[in-house]
Amino acid sequence: MRAFGFLSFGHYGPVPGSRVRTAGDMLNQTIELAEGADEIGVNGAYVRVHHFARQAASPMPLLTAMAARTKRIEVGTGVIDMRYENPLYFAEEAATLDLIAKNRIALGVSRGSPEPAVRGYEAFGYTGSEDPRGADIARDKFELFLQAIDGDQVAEADPQMAPPGRLAIEPQSPGLRDRIWWGAGSRETAQDTGRKGLNMMSSTLLTEATGQPFHELQREQIDLYRAAYREAGHTRTPRVAVSRSVFPIITAEDEAYFGLRSRESNDQVGVIDGMRSTFGKTYAATPDRLIEQLLADEAVMAADTLMLTIPNQLGPEYNLHILESFAKHVAPALGWKSNTEGPVQGYAL
Repeated sequence: MRAFGFLSFGHYGPVPGSRVRTAGDMLNQTIELAEGADEIGVNGAYVRVHHFARQAASPMPLLTAMAARTKRIEVGTGVIDMRYENPLYFAEEAATLDLIAKNRIALGVSRGSPEPAVRGYEAFGYTGSEDPRGADIARDKFELFLQAIDGDQVAEADPQMAPPGRLAIEPQSPGLRDRIWWGAGSRETAQDTGRKGLNMMSSTLLTEATGQPFHELQREQIDLYRAAYREAGHTRTPRVAVSRSVFPIITAEDEAYFGLRSRESNDQVGVIDGMRSTFGKTYAATPDRLIEQLLADEAVMAADTLMLTIPNQLGPEYNLHILESFAKHVAPALGWKSNTEGPVQGYAL
């Protein structure tokens, strides 16, 4: 592990105990959190993307504000649901964000997780999927998105407005593909991600259940990804991120929030989106114990970036306390380098 960041689900609502009552609260507090994390030396500020729910949705305006208000921290998503996106408009937005952020982005994309709405992407106007989960249109749109950010000419020019030929989207941001990640939930998708030459994000959920501990299963996924990347002939050094729920127990407040219940957490197996899946456990302990546990987590140590899922409903002040506690008392023992030392580098293959 070389870097860590926070991953916010962007929950909001008038529920007891929440300090994030409205969408406006969530958006402005996320920007505040990114600013504070940047000063601490945290390497990444990432947001989840969900639709038809009281959570973060369209991420580009938020990421742009975060990028404009910070200096070193990487901003990104984990992940954008491609079923809901117009691939060419998304390509324009991604290039614009990349230019404003001066390449400090990590855009995670995938087919997406289950949503509250049944085939909600159809309400957005994206019909024609023959897959009940919409994976087919997500793949097709993602391929067009990649072509567009690579500068391929994707539209016929109007001879009354431009010279004959075809046109690429504008703006273009050179090297943008190197900052695109695919959210892989299985070993098969990990290998496909490697063959395509993309970076890989892997969460605390894998759509597989073999009986192995979660971290071992995820480490296999990372190894298969890197092998496929190398065998496909890609020469860039790729990035790999994994997410975990990790809470250093420093204060009585930490103990009250995450003490006994989290300490008893274990991997779980269940069914999501019709697939038998493995869910990773929560880590909550004193810093010395966390160091011991995370050093033994094969996937955390194999990845270059650890994304810490945060309880954003507790507000930016408390979440900055979590991030600062991790930065001071845990991360250095895992190999962490502050954002003051430059952009994050992946592990050489």
